[in-house]
Amino acid sequence: MASELLPVETKTIDIYRRAVPSTVNVSNIKVAKNFYHGEVEVPQGQGSGFVWDENGHIVTNYHVVQGGNNFVVTFYNDPKRYSAKLVGAASDKDIAVLKLMEKPAKLSPIAAGNSKTLLVGQYSFAIGSPFGLDYTLTSGVISALGRKIDGIGGVKINDMIQTDAAINMGNSGGPLLDSSGQLIGMNTVIFSTSGSSAGLGFAVPVDTIKQIVPQLIQHGKVIRPGLGIVIVPDSTKSRLVGKIQGLIIQYVEEKGSAAKAGLKGMTQDQFGRVYIGDIVTSVDGKSVNSLDDIYQILDAKKIGDEVSVKYTREGKALVTKVRLQAISSQ
Repeated sequence: MASELLPVETKTIDIYRRAVPSTVNVSNIKVAKNFYHGEVEVPQGQGSGFVWDENGHIVTNYHVVQGGNNFVVTFYNDPKRYSAKLVGAASDKDIAVLKLMEKPAKLSPIAAGNSKTLLVGQYSFAIGSPFGLDYTLTSGVISALGRKIDGIGGVKINDMIQTDAAINMGNSGGPLLDSSGQLIGMNTVIFSTSGSSAGLGFAVPVDTIKQIVPQLIQHGKVIRPGLGIVIVPDSTKSRLVGKIQGLIIQYVEEKGSAAKAGLKGMTQDQFGRVYIGDIVTSVDGKSVNSLDDIYQILDAKKIGDEVSVKYTREGKALVTKVRLQAISSQ
């Protein structure tokens, strides 16, 4: 009987009932060519997501949609399968936005809260489809804040929320809610030796989502500050110069900020011999020795900010000022 429920149970039921219409399942389908049957659809995986606005934008993890050509979105208590297209993605934040090609009669955008005021110990609730079990609710507490977790592309995702609410395969992209039913994060990754929940789940904070998603909707990509350079990948650097502190500039964007500051990239002569150009050793007073190092420094800056760049050229230590320019981040 509902009258016999405890107040905490009634509250949890209310959170679920209000949030589940905003929660969706996302199927990732790749179109592949088959010798006998031509093009065939091959399921790539499945995850969760949530309704962002009444225009039909769906937010999920980048790794849920990665490698797919077609996407199918389904809603709670709605048997219809809705096709969606990829609007944009920020792989370095593991965020992607889909848009429904056809919308259901009613869309329920999720209520977005904020993550700056979260406290360790407060209740958290996750909704998703672990192992294909649709619209599962799990609960727990916020176990820690400000975690730095390995992301895609060699950079870390900062300020992740750690929760012990059970998160498993299929929960990715689903909402993490607070006790008022507001979105505080997007369930993204677990730490587990078995592949199942071990009480160590992590969510991208909603403040990051609120910063990234509008840019993806408007531009299809994220516009962020940069130096206007391409650096040699971490895996290649050691083969070129061995163990050395710093980042090798592979290419300097013509007429970009770094070029204006006098920085130079690698060159090649007529015989195909490659010459190392400038090696950046610190940015804004912080040492850099990997892609993640420079990414984290610049991610905290704004377009137009000026940073000090220390570098070496032919063994000589130099320093210059670079005004950060707008670059596209995928």
